[in-house]
Formats: sequence, structure tokens, C-alpha cells
Amino acid sequence: MKKSQKTKGRDPDESDSLSPSGDDAPPTRIVGFDPGLNITGYGVIEVLPDQQVRLVEAGTIRPKSKDDIEKRLHAIHSGVCEILEAFSPQSMAIEQLFVHVRFPKTAILMGHARGVICLAAAQKGIELHHYLPNRVKSMLTGSGHAGKEQMQMAVQRELRLKARPEPADAADALAIALADFYLRLRALPGMQSQFQDNT
Repeated sequence: MKKSQKTKGRDPDESDSLSPSGDDAPPTRIVGFDPGLNITGYGVIEVLPDQQVRLVEAGTIRPKSKDDIEKRLHAIHSGVCEILEAFSPQSMAIEQLFVHVRFPKTAILMGHARGVICLAAAQKGIELHHYLPNRVKSMLTGSGHAGKEQMQMAVQRELRLKARPEPADAADALAIALADFYLRLRALPGMQSQFQDNT
């Protein structure tokens, strides 16, 4: 597992303002996953009692590309379980499977990785929420067709980071975690069904 961003990625002058003031309620942790058979991105964020959000850590799980599929899936599952043990999130968010007519094999391979991530959530008893890629992109950038660089810039803005989060897989996972916060925790009554697809 390769870690690429930690809380020190925040601007130093933001840290004090992100600390809860006069409220002993613990922060809520959300972990987002961008599933992939070769690279699975993860991103952990904290929601403070004042509703501000900060980065905890982000990175990637990279199975050996030469391994058979069952060994790669085992590596992804083990990496996800390690992340859940280390950060004890209250909820998980994952990209919903999207099948492009021109690339059906990509969706099938992504589905394998997605399956073991869902399995890890069930084994740890953590609630899991699913979001379509275009919903996440639209929420953060205003466009459901935003590119990787746009998403990295959006995540940098939302988490007040000094630099764009790298690699893009980790940035995408953070975007999914942010989507869970904005579309579920901060959603107005009746909005969840508009944005979320749990099928």
C-alpha cells in the first residue's frame, strides 16, 4: 500500500481554525475508495463538529501487476482491511459501477475490485454508500465530465491543501469521500435519493 498524502498537506495557518471549539464531540471519519484492479485509491477525511472537513490521509493500494487476479484481489482486500483498522471510519463511500459501451471489460475488472471492497465493509460492519462518477464530478466541479486535473484542483480547494493531491487515484477517492459528506451528511431532506444510487 502506498500512502501519498497526510494531514501535513494542509496549510499550517488552517490547522487552528479546523479544531473544534468548545465542542467535545469527536469528528466523523469517512473513507472513500476509487476501485481498480491495478490501482485502488483511498482517501480518509474528517468532518469536524463545526462541519469543516480536513484531510487525514490518502494513497493507493497497488497489487503486483504480474500476479494472478485472485492474488491481486486478495491484496486489495487486505489493503482495504488495513485502512479500516487503522482509521476506524464511521462510513465508507465508493464509486458506483459505470459501464461504458466501448469499454465493457474495464467495468468487469473494476467490478472485481469493487466487490472485495464491499466485502471488507460488510466484514467490518461499516455502512457503505455508492455514488455515480458523474454525480461526484458535478458536485465538486459543476461538470459531470470533469477531467483528472479538474478533480485534483477541486479536491485541493475543498481540503485547503498546499498542492494538488497525487496520484489522481487518491484524489478521486478523496472526491468520493467529499461527495458522501456533501450529498449525504449535509444533504437537505429528500436530496439523498436524487444523488445516491445504492444498487
